[in-house]
Amino acid sequence: MKALVFGADGFEDVELIYPCHRLKEEGVETHIVSMEKGKITGKHGYSVEADAAFKDIDPSEYGLLVISGGKGPEKMRLDKNALDITRHFFSENKPVAGICHGPQVLISAGVVKGRKATAWPGVIDDLTAAGARTEDKEVVVDGNLITSRGPKDLYAFGREMMKKVKEAT
Repeated sequence: MKALVFGADGFEDVELIYPCHRLKEEGVETHIVSMEKGKITGKHGYSVEADAAFKDIDPSEYGLLVISGGKGPEKMRLDKNALDITRHFFSENKPVAGICHGPQVLISAGVVKGRKATAWPGVIDDLTAAGARTEDKEVVVDGNLITSRGPKDLYAFGREMMKKVKEAT
C-alpha cells in the first residue's frame, strides 16, 4: 500500500510527522504532497520535503489519504487538484484520515454531507454547516472516514488509521 499525506506551510508539526512515521513503521510507502514539490514548514518550525505537487499525483496509485491539520488546510482547500484527489478517495471508498483543521479540505471537496466526523473546535461549525453529523470525541470513524480533534488525540487517530491500513492489505 502507498499513502498520501497532505501538507502545506503552517501544518501542525506532530499531525503530519506522527502519521508519516507510524505508516512507515508498518512498511507503508508514504509520500507528502503539497501545492508545490519542495520544503514546507510547520507552525512550530519543523520542515519536511513535499515529494510532489498535488497536480502531479495519480490518486489511483494510493490506498490511503491523510490530511494534516494546523494552518495548512486553509491553503490546501483552495487547490483544485487537492480537492479532486480527495473526491477520488471517497468515490473509491478508500480510507481518508483527517485531523484538526484537516476536515476543511473535506468540506471544500463536498464529501462530508451525512457523514459522522470531528475536528478542531473552530472547524465544527463549518462541518455542521456542510451537513456532517459532528461528535466531540477523540476519534470518529464513519466507514472509510477517520477524523480526530487535534494533537492530544493522535494516539487514537493513529490506532484507527492503522486498523484501516491493515484491513486494506
